[in-house]
Amino acid sequence: MTTTFSTTITGRSLIAGRAVEGSAGTAYAIDPATNEKIEPVVTLIDGVQLAEATAAAAAAFDTYRATTPAERAAFLERIADNIDALGAELTERAVRETGLPAARIDGERARTVGQMRLFADVVRQGDHVQARIDPALPDRAPLPRLDIRQRHIALGPVAVFGASNFPLAFSTGGGDTASALAAGCPVIVKAHNAHPGTAELVGHAITRAVEESGLPAGVFSLVFGAGTSIGQALVADPHIKAVGFTGSRSGGTAIMATAAARPEPIPVYAEMSSINPVFVFPGAISDDVDALASGLVGSLTMGAGQFCTNPGLVFVPAGGQGDRFVAAASDALRETQGSTMLTRGIAEACAAGVAKLRGESDVDVVAEGRPGPTKNAPGAVLFTTTTDTFRDNAGLQEEVFGAAGVFIRYTGEDELLAAAEALEGQLTATIHATSADTADIAPLLPVLERRVGRILFNSWPTGVEVGHAMVHGGPYPATSDSRSTSVGSLAILRFQRPVSYQNIPDELLPAPLQDANPWKLNRRVNGTVVNAETGR
Repeated sequence: MTTTFSTTITGRSLIAGRAVEGSAGTAYAIDPATNEKIEPVVTLIDGVQLAEATAAAAAAFDTYRATTPAERAAFLERIADNIDALGAELTERAVRETGLPAARIDGERARTVGQMRLFADVVRQGDHVQARIDPALPDRAPLPRLDIRQRHIALGPVAVFGASNFPLAFSTGGGDTASALAAGCPVIVKAHNAHPGTAELVGHAITRAVEESGLPAGVFSLVFGAGTSIGQALVADPHIKAVGFTGSRSGGTAIMATAAARPEPIPVYAEMSSINPVFVFPGAISDDVDALASGLVGSLTMGAGQFCTNPGLVFVPAGGQGDRFVAAASDALRETQGSTMLTRGIAEACAAGVAKLRGESDVDVVAEGRPGPTKNAPGAVLFTTTTDTFRDNAGLQEEVFGAAGVFIRYTGEDELLAAAEALEGQLTATIHATSADTADIAPLLPVLERRVGRILFNSWPTGVEVGHAMVHGGPYPATSDSRSTSVGSLAILRFQRPVSYQNIPDELLPAPLQDANPWKLNRRVNGTVVNAETGR
């Protein structure tokens, strides 16, 4: 059981356990419902202060990566406990800074601490080490084999960029931070300037866990600074060995360019842009058109459309059946009211994206929701067009970060397949159908496998389960690396690399590879998985 504690928000960066007043200007959090400043003033660090954080992370790396599974798992659990212990103070601050409702913030906090505890379990279980042993074969002919063993080790200090749309689950203590710490990597978080107070509260919770666990202070730092200067300097710093980013395509590609141009290029795991197509087949419309329409509108407008998995394209059959669905969804959308978006800048960008869609030829508005009562709360919008227009107009694949969607009307399965082939990489694709549509769905699935990271059937893409089988990733531009995921236990592998040990004496081998197997890990010996408990 945890006890609550209060942390005063100072507006200062937390560098290796110290609150540091920045010397490169100031900023404020802004209440998006009123556009009013929220105290206190936030001080922004300069390059010299950033270098203190990266140097401290590098100095902490070898000690931290040498922690045992039990030690590292306990540290992650302390972080979870401390975030929970922030109580109502964290919820209230996050609501003010984001305009999100308290229930959403509380749910996101549960997901955040759940991620930490999931990775604690992953570390204890130990499969992420991927220990492999090929014992020596001195009598093998024509050539003997030396003893060769392999494990995965942490890459080094990781830069994590807080996301605008998830102030907890994808920010200071979010999935990138949790998976990097679980891998054995110190973390430096570049806080999102839209919710600095929320970031600082969580930063204090992690800093306290570092101290409580007896770890080097450089294991964690939280910095405030301009993304175009401090963010880029962080990626370029030679102490940083990998980057986790959730944000815009322009921001992600800029970070990728900086990382690739370094004398030592480093991996960037960026989640950037997705419009999450939905494919509606005739059987789904015949089943319960009103429920289907309600589900679409709920997913489209959830969180003011500020989820990376909101459905932005909906492929619907042409003709009377499809007309019924479009009409039902339009009726449902007209009953909705906009909610406050995360920032004025995001609301303005959404308005610009909607205006661009309005100006496209052969793209028509079919329904609009009502604006909300606060500032920065536009109403939702639905458009419609044809597959020919979609294939000919690349602009229809540009993400509008907000509650805006486009119906793409298709005639026949060949036309639908051609449109699917034209899609850019996406996080998700959703199919709504019944067993009557199976023959038409089968050719679509291989196309979607090449285009997306997660395929859903008769559900909606908003809402990402944190577990072992989840993939929250996809081909570019959904992410910068389609081989990875930013959600779920597989995310730990992003921040590790393999090392082989050939003919090393047992007493010099790392613990996961020693004959006695002191960490009690399952290991692959001569290609066969050997259970640590049974030895078989």
